[in-house]
Amino acid sequence: MAGPSRRMLLSPPLSRCIRRISSSLEPFEPPPAVTPRRVVVTGLGMVTPLGCGVETTWKRLIDGECGIRAITPEDLKMNNFDGETRLHTFEQLTSKVAATVPRGTNQGEFNEELWLNSKEHRSIARFIGYALCAADEALRDANWLPTEQEQKEMTGVSIGGGTGSISDILDAAQMICEKRLRRLSPFFIPRILINMASGHVSMKYGFQGPNHAAVTACATGAHSIGDAARMIQFGDANVMVAGGTESSIDALSIAGFCRSRALTTKYNSCPEESSRPFDCGRDGFVIGEGSGAIVLEELEHAKKRGAKIYAEFRGYGMSGDAYHITQPHGDGKGAILAMTRALKQSNVHANQVDYVNAHATSTPLGDAVEAKAIKTIFSDHASSGALALSSTKGAIGHLLGAAGAVEAIFAVLAIHKVRNLYSILPIKRSNLSFLLLK
Repeated sequence: MAGPSRRMLLSPPLSRCIRRISSSLEPFEPPPAVTPRRVVVTGLGMVTPLGCGVETTWKRLIDGECGIRAITPEDLKMNNFDGETRLHTFEQLTSKVAATVPRGTNQGEFNEELWLNSKEHRSIARFIGYALCAADEALRDANWLPTEQEQKEMTGVSIGGGTGSISDILDAAQMICEKRLRRLSPFFIPRILINMASGHVSMKYGFQGPNHAAVTACATGAHSIGDAARMIQFGDANVMVAGGTESSIDALSIAGFCRSRALTTKYNSCPEESSRPFDCGRDGFVIGEGSGAIVLEELEHAKKRGAKIYAEFRGYGMSGDAYHITQPHGDGKGAILAMTRALKQSNVHANQVDYVNAHATSTPLGDAVEAKAIKTIFSDHASSGALALSSTKGAIGHLLGAAGAVEAIFAVLAIHKVRNLYSILPIKRSNLSFLLLK
């Protein structure tokens, strides 16, 4: 008896199967409509070259003090190298100034014994320790240390960094060169991963909401805050700890920026004059370190628990000028797009902005392009005297991945303090708003 024909054994044509399946299924319903929720700032925390803590940093900032100093060979963190190599490396650096976090056990100093040196902190590099310290202050300022499981599940962390722990990488490379690989710490990888700053904060407090770490160089802190705000707006969390952290004052980081001709070299003998945003004598930025953390919260959630509200987060704009790996486009298109989008999302007109905290790092090209972009956006408002503009990097240097977060706190405090002043004085002010440019 003849077997079945070959045609009978073949499957139906694929196109016919797809038509048959698709015709038998109902189309998906549209996703549920999402009404963006309002986001407010309820807690602040920072570790900066001006000091450890918001109160210390803010007081020194408005008093006109500077956190920039001359560096020494010990600042290069070349612990596994001999003295001759450390000294030779130091001598080769063209920039010998930096904005370092003051360390010690006194008020306003970063206590390394508390955040870095205990036995359980072997997996915590300095940039992680800075983030833990800043986040702790912000959470206590917000009075948000939840114990209920539901509250922990709706609290997340969004803290990013620029480079991680380069000094750990340098030490590990030296071990390989000297054939001492077996001495490499099992905590090497957790110490260098940038997302571990966010991870350690979440583990310390048991937060099980979104855990996020932006890595976008100098825009990291601003992106981390903007991303966190959107997570709250769309209902992923009710509370987010957001910010940036950085600790890149080490031999390899400084040498790398020196080789790219990004750092200042003219003011090694007068460190406090070296970071000079928008000044005609600027010649490069000053590398700095630290961390900034803010607690963002859904408005009704904050009001229900009686939280102190510093400011409202209104909008967030991002862009890329698609031009060069380090240089902005000469017309400032990237900054113009970012500011335009932030204003549009905020539903705020440019003339309603009272203060701009500029990114201006003290580089000849960058500051000029940014000034042009600000003038383009704010036009007569920028030149009328009604718009306050400053770059606080003159006091703290460039904190790289932490810059956007620390300077966001400065902007919030500037508006918050002025608002409090207007509430005391017999003066009415209908609108107070700020724009952080990163």
